[in-house]
Amino acid sequence: MDRIIFGDNQFFGINHMSEDKAQTLSEHFKCIESIIEVIDIAYECGIHAFMFNTHDRVIQLCDHFRTNPQKYEDLRLYPAMPYAHKYANAVTEKGMIGALNEFVFAGRSAGEAMQTLVRGSMGVINRDMLEVMKLLIDAEMRMFRGLNVQAIFLQNIVTDLLLGMNARDVFIAFAEHIRTTYGVEPGFNTMNMPQLVDFLLECGIQNPIVCSSINKAGYMMQPGIDEYEHALETKQFRPMAMSILASGAIAPKEAVEYVASNKNINSIVFGASSKNHIQETKDLIDQFDEGCIKLTDCCPVLRQR
Repeated sequence: MDRIIFGDNQFFGINHMSEDKAQTLSEHFKCIESIIEVIDIAYECGIHAFMFNTHDRVIQLCDHFRTNPQKYEDLRLYPAMPYAHKYANAVTEKGMIGALNEFVFAGRSAGEAMQTLVRGSMGVINRDMLEVMKLLIDAEMRMFRGLNVQAIFLQNIVTDLLLGMNARDVFIAFAEHIRTTYGVEPGFNTMNMPQLVDFLLECGIQNPIVCSSINKAGYMMQPGIDEYEHALETKQFRPMAMSILASGAIAPKEAVEYVASNKNINSIVFGASSKNHIQETKDLIDQFDEGCIKLTDCCPVLRQR
């Protein structure tokens, strides 16, 4: 697992703290060239790992990466799926059958389509929704063909819905399909890390990769920061921290100090849209990791919020 991973929320106008900021980001990144420019800045800053949702525009990014293999020879990707808005919009515009046709069969050769039809028919006949899930995963992963994928994540909207449904079979099937089909580890995004970690371990998914909001403000950390810190100290899993800046509510040095002081956190995912912010955040993480900046005692100081 990479220590520093660059996220993509800013590219698609996502800011949970401010609709105005979200709209500004959406307008700024309306052209794919603007997104590529920031990705190149991050790459030049030494960040070669990226977490991408399976947004339609990521197809263009992946085409760009494949077209320039020497430029991105050390590129490492962490896809997160499904991108729920894409499916919702497709169903609204084209209906359920039209949406499935678009996602499952688009861009496939005749032979691949026939194999998919056979698998899909078996799924319908057996009423096996796990097979349908696998078809959709494979459809989403087509955009990343030929690229260096390190792990594949289940997006938090679906993760937390399935967690609430106690859907053990789905989690187990997802993990098995990712490992056997793509030869990488499954990962899980969530807004309730403590509960999910316990559930995955109960499902027999050992040492799972779990990506969740972790920050000193307790922002988007359910049920609370105390439960998160307890899980980090006592559970056997691979934590990834996202939303470390709490959508801009925490200064970079404070934010990085909080997550970097916990040596159990494997990876840090962050997004930014300017070279200064990208370089500053990366440098802070590197300096804390190397001990160039003295870590404060986070218990009485950093917990104040």
